[in-house]
Amino acid sequence: MNLNALDLNLIRVLDALLRERSVTRAGEQIGLSQPAVSAALNRLRHALNDQLFVRRGNEMLPTPRAESLAEPVRRALSEIERVFHATKSFEPAELERTFTLMGADFFSMLLMPSLAARIASVAPGVSLRFLDSARGDVSRLLQDDEIDAALERPLEIPDWVSSALLFHSPFAVIAARDNAAIGRVGIDDGGALPMELFCELPHAIRSIDGSMSGFTDEALSRIGRARRVSLALPHFQAIALAVASGNYLAAVPRQFAEVAAKTLPIIIYEPPLSIPVPEIRMYWHARHDDEPPHRWIRQQILEAVDALGFADLPADVESTGD
Repeated sequence: MNLNALDLNLIRVLDALLRERSVTRAGEQIGLSQPAVSAALNRLRHALNDQLFVRRGNEMLPTPRAESLAEPVRRALSEIERVFHATKSFEPAELERTFTLMGADFFSMLLMPSLAARIASVAPGVSLRFLDSARGDVSRLLQDDEIDAALERPLEIPDWVSSALLFHSPFAVIAARDNAAIGRVGIDDGGALPMELFCELPHAIRSIDGSMSGFTDEALSRIGRARRVSLALPHFQAIALAVASGNYLAAVPRQFAEVAAKTLPIIIYEPPLSIPVPEIRMYWHARHDDEPPHRWIRQQILEAVDALGFADLPADVESTGD
């Protein structure tokens, strides 16, 4: 192909079309008229000798060639933007932007209120949006810029995803304060549940995909035991409410258990076995590593997590009950 046939505006048009899949919306995104976008698309088709997009109803579907260009084009534009903004000072108070985060309701309940207050005090033009983990694949959402960061347990990620440790999340077991079976055994608050009772009582687990097993089941399997999972719900708060009003046990992050126990009639116990302690990490696309606003919001998240004391629990916490 002849590189002289390309200019930066054509690359911007291609990127916008790949994002929006609509000539009209692409034009609105980059400030061009619909005819100008159509003309640019025709030039791109000629330069690349490919249709690039084919119409299906109101949507423009990318060809395989166009899809293969999506990530390199975005990286190239991001690098160009970084180069030309490298010397520009960044002032949070002047920033007008919406940041989209994703994670479990653990974060929407325990982190987002304090993070929102922190942001509002220094950057009133910044808005925050939080999506549930069930929204979809983290890598795809980061690649498509649908989210700015994901707050998740360990993930298998491609090398273009960056991450930072937020805290370690040891498990605790919660049960209703009036759980009759535990009452008969006479276990003190904070004590370790006997293995037999732990496996015998019904369990509730958080599951965003409907699976009926998790970290605890893997740990039990390694010692030849199993528990009885009777309820799977997509949110930690729903788990806590189910436990408080029923006969369920639930192994949940200790940070969440301690907050839930302040408002619900539940008691925190130690599990009767060692459960690996997962790292909770923040994930983002590496193309934003050096972008000042993105660096700033990541730092705000880290500081907000630190202020909540989530990291106060040591990484090597393991339960060693019966």
